[in-house]
Amino acid sequence: MHAVDEHSIHSPFFFDFYEKVIRPKSFTGLPEVETVRTNLLASTQQIDMVDLGAASPHFQSQQRSLSKIAATSASPKALCELFMRLASHIQAKAIVELGTSVGLTTLYLANQPNSHVTTFEGNKALIQVALTHLEYFNKKNVKILAGNIDQTLPDFIQNPAKIDFALMDANHRYTPTLRYFELLAKRIHTKGVIVMDDIYYSPEMEKAWTEIKRHPLVYGSVDLFRCGLLFFDPALNRQHYVWSI
Repeated sequence: MHAVDEHSIHSPFFFDFYEKVIRPKSFTGLPEVETVRTNLLASTQQIDMVDLGAASPHFQSQQRSLSKIAATSASPKALCELFMRLASHIQAKAIVELGTSVGLTTLYLANQPNSHVTTFEGNKALIQVALTHLEYFNKKNVKILAGNIDQTLPDFIQNPAKIDFALMDANHRYTPTLRYFELLAKRIHTKGVIVMDDIYYSPEMEKAWTEIKRHPLVYGSVDLFRCGLLFFDPALNRQHYVWSI
């Protein structure tokens, strides 16, 4: 494991990845999407939620304000930008997102040209919020699979088509996280990337991250603290890095 800056990255692949994906920090985001975020953060609307994964430490009841969901569950602008750059860098076409939430990250991923995003969400109320945003931006390249991911993901994986980019941002418990990874790893392209969000969210997630990056199919990883990146190209020869963002 190497905590490095760009001067000590000896792998040409990871040097290029660092320079083009990690290092750029514009923080401008997609302005129209960020306007939606601003509106959500000011919303007083209440919706009913059911925790299908790890219980959120931010809420005490099932009725929650959209503003707090947007503040605590949606990926921040800088992280959304990172995911968008990553998808662009690998020219991802088939994109999977576990955990739609209010759809902000989905909109960033769907910005990738010629891509198709399949996003999974178990909470009906959140699906309606996300659908409103997808319809507003006329995103025809996004499909929401509604229902418990424990059922919807195994069904989806029966399709033999390869996945280029997958974002795991759902459930946040040890056993489901490992199960979702194993399913996605069956279909990930050799040049593809799986992003595991919130890798230090809890001891359970840290344990899952530690085990997953040692998986036989993982040939490279990057620990960004907030999230972890997993690479599947055997040419990478088991290289693991710790970078700051």
